[in-house]
Amino acid sequence: MKFGIVVFPGSNCDHDCYHAVKHVLGQEAAFIWHANPDLNGCDALIVPGGFSYGDYLRAGAMAAISPALTEIKAFVKRGNPVIGICNGFQILLESGILPGAMIRNKDLRFICKDTFLRVENNNSKFTNKFNDKKLISLPIAHAEGSYYADAEELKRLEGEGRVLFRYADKEGNVSNDTNPNGSLLNIAGILNKEGNALGMMPHPERSMESIVGNEDGRLIFESMIEAVS
Repeated sequence: MKFGIVVFPGSNCDHDCYHAVKHVLGQEAAFIWHANPDLNGCDALIVPGGFSYGDYLRAGAMAAISPALTEIKAFVKRGNPVIGICNGFQILLESGILPGAMIRNKDLRFICKDTFLRVENNNSKFTNKFNDKKLISLPIAHAEGSYYADAEELKRLEGEGRVLFRYADKEGNVSNDTNPNGSLLNIAGILNKEGNALGMMPHPERSMESIVGNEDGRLIFESMIEAVS
């Protein structure tokens, strides 16, 4: 399987994603420069974290109008899997691939810590390897990670099983106390209507190996590989 990793000016998690899929999972991987996007041969795309264009205007706003997004939208429309991580999630929101918006964290501070996530749907292209595993731990690192959508959109996401991850505690309980950034309904990750584009604020590529103390992120990429196989 070939993963394409889209690189913008200011991306800083692109090499982490490359290492995760290439060296940890043994898959083919290639960097794709945003200005000259060539998706030929890619089976899946990763839009990585960082600060694309320095988060000028809003996080993800400038990247959302780059040439790469035209290709990514067509890639999604063809049914191929795309995962946007942190700034990548913000880019998918700004481009309209995913609904809603991202606003500043509730305390207006950058947050960098491990979080527990409750898996809300293990029947997707990104969670089919979770089986009965309902709780995972992944790190977050963001200043604009509070997910927002209107009441109608939130109801639609819930009803269609498109809320994939929620911030929780180590027992899997969801509450305001387990919400690190003020995200509505503790949302940490959502799917598009077709189920082949995922946006999530936590970083699975940083939790791939036992040497770092956590391999929960592997399951997300292994699920993508399973979905394409």
